[in-house]
Amino acid sequence: MAMVYVCTVCNWEYDEEKGYEEGGIAPGTKWEDVPSDFVCPLCQVGKELFEAK
Repeated sequence: MAMVYVCTVCNWEYDEEKGYEEGGIAPGTKWEDVPSDFVCPLCQVGKELFEAK
C-alpha cells in the first residue's frame, strides 16, 4: 500500500503512488528510495522534516 508523507513545516504531501515527476521522482517511488538530498518543493526543508500521514 502506498504511503503519503507530509512536510511538517508547510503540509506539502509526497504520495508514493504519484511520485513527484516535476522533481524527477517517478510514480511508485517509495519514500525510503527518494534521494536523501530531497527538499520540499514549497519550503525547501529536508526529508527529515516529513512524517507519514
